[in-house]
Amino acid sequence: MSSTRPTLSATRRSVTGKKVAALRRDGLLPAVVYGHGVASEDLTLDAHEFDLLRRQAGATTLVDLSIEGHRPSPVLVHAVQHHPVTRRPLHVDLYLVRMTEELTVEVPLVADGASRAVADLGGTLLHVAEHVRVRALPDRLPSSLHYSIDGLDTFDDLVHVSDLTVPEGVALLTDVGEIVAKVLPPRIEEVEAPTAAEEAPAEGEAAEGEAAAGETGSTEA
Repeated sequence: MSSTRPTLSATRRSVTGKKVAALRRDGLLPAVVYGHGVASEDLTLDAHEFDLLRRQAGATTLVDLSIEGHRPSPVLVHAVQHHPVTRRPLHVDLYLVRMTEELTVEVPLVADGASRAVADLGGTLLHVAEHVRVRALPDRLPSSLHYSIDGLDTFDDLVHVSDLTVPEGVALLTDVGEIVAKVLPPRIEEVEAPTAAEEAPAEGEAAEGEAAAGETGSTEA
């Protein structure tokens, strides 16, 4: 039966170290694939193909990796090293999974709905937690977990990990008491009243003012 998973092609790589810079100039991306009880292999990916893959596949998306046309195997994009300035991928770690072996991964959280404390009270939604840790078989791993902020009516209301809806077959490992989201009240900037020293003219200024007034009066006389 054919798989509906995204696919990725690779070739075996003998070039290592600083020499891989030449591969990148040719539009290729160095990678390595490894797994539990499996020897790691150095690979080369097509950089453009990988970029297209990343637009549709998240960290928990299973990908069928085919090495030099051989039968594809399911992998996860475990880590991507980026250039600090251009943010272009420099190296990719692919993790070879066993479909009968559970994995522990971090899953991103996505907020849905509208909060009255934000819309009507001018508060700011704070995402206290952006990921949670879960354990599941590879084909049960969720790409994300959604939660509602409709219940955040006041600044005292909270969304906890315990409020998340987790699919069947997925174990939530993050402490259920941890806060996921809340609304911060608007900041009120206090305007300080001028001090007595600021309101009253300095002694020198007062003296100069009186002298000027005196000179004006004598001239008119």
